[in-house]
Amino acid sequence: MEWLTTTTILDRLKNAQDHSAWSDFLERFRAPIARFSLKLGLPASDAEDVAQETLMAFLESYRKDAYDRGRGRLSQYLFGIAHNKILLARRKIAAREAQVGIAGDGTTFWSALPDKTAVQDKWDQEWREAVLRQGLEQVRREVSAQTFEAFRLVVLEQMQPVAVAQQLGMTRNAVFIAKHRVGTRLRELRAAFEEDS
Repeated sequence: MEWLTTTTILDRLKNAQDHSAWSDFLERFRAPIARFSLKLGLPASDAEDVAQETLMAFLESYRKDAYDRGRGRLSQYLFGIAHNKILLARRKIAAREAQVGIAGDGTTFWSALPDKTAVQDKWDQEWREAVLRQGLEQVRREVSAQTFEAFRLVVLEQMQPVAVAQQLGMTRNAVFIAKHRVGTRLRELRAAFEEDS
């Protein structure tokens, strides 16, 4: 599968007839928004709803030219929408619980919310993890299974290169080359992703 830059996806989103652009957009941005929603305490079904509503709200504003890339990063624009959708979802949950008389722990809706800095930190962490996950998925498609496994074992599992070489039947130098090749490609993909986001 070809790596699509965020710029390419956004350009294609302008065309309402390009349904695959929406699929590519969902694939790229739905999961980090849903995971962020979960980290802020939403149940899984509500987190998925928030992700969908966030992306639909972005699409609507984007097609009305409300999103100006010159004024900020896409990640921060999405954060603003997602944060508002999460607050709305939490209000609805609190209202439902109040209607059915679910006894709470005495905290109010507002006091249960983390402060804005903590929320921003969670978003930034989730965004970095999403960029890494998507980069790893792309690199895995581009390199041999052995090259990727050498990288994974050395970098992600923190195994010694000598042990990885023995386990995979490679030379130690080949392990270092695999680590370098995959690491370089990941940095390129991250730069392309973040350049646009």
